Amino acid sequence: MTQSLQYNPAALIPEQPTAQHRKCSIWIGGQRCSNLYPAGTKNRSGQKTIGFLMSLEAKSLELEGVTLFRPKKFVDARGFFIETFNARSYAEAGIGSVFVQDNQSLSRKAGTIRGLHFQCPPAAQAKLVRVLRGSIFDVVVDLRHASASYGRWCAMTLTGEGGEQLFVPRGYAHGFCTLEPDTEVAYKVDSFYAPSCDAGLRWNDPDLAIRWPVRPADTVISEKDAGLPFFKTFVSPFGV
Repeated sequence: MTQSLQYNPAALIPEQPTAQHRKCSIWIGGQRCSNLYPAGTKNRSGQKTIGFLMSLEAKSLELEGVTLFRPKKFVDARGFFIETFNARSYAEAGIGSVFVQDNQSLSRKAGTIRGLHFQCPPAAQAKLVRVLRGSIFDVVVDLRHASASYGRWCAMTLTGEGGEQLFVPRGYAHGFCTLEPDTEVAYKVDSFYAPSCDAGLRWNDPDLAIRWPVRPADTVISEKDAGLPFFKTFVSPFGV
């Protein structure tokens, strides 16, 4: 008799992260320092740190829950190998999202802006963003109205060469600007696309004041994104 196997992503996520020490990468004054810290301890700046897992480097950014990952790249004469996603490793790093959909975009011109996008509850999405080719200026905005950092943004450069990945929790808007022609971006989401919950904010909102690395006259943007509402009229559906 043939046995039927069912895929259950949630079963891959441990109930509690391991308590073992993990190697932690910290950036201080523009310099990268690697030390050994227990998971969840604080760095010299008082920020909670996440450590090196077996093949995954992680760093907490200034907005709560927003995390930069850098999977280890194995290089030899043939080229390279990267484990781009491992549910167990990400769960041990505190990422409990169960991703259900993968998306990919190609932007032909440098200076292309996509965003700022998010989905409202009950279909809010967390994202894990990476670049397949080229590079982007990747932006996250806190939309949680009860958060101390509500309306603040942070940004990172993600590159295909470096293999960095940015985790964007639910309750944040996300957008990016391409820094090179023919840039390809891929990202995982933990909730399916829901047109009725699809929402966004204007990329050049004066209150958010995001410092995009492109002149407005050189920006390539869709008609839809160019007409998104401004932050001052936004009523957040997100708590903390």
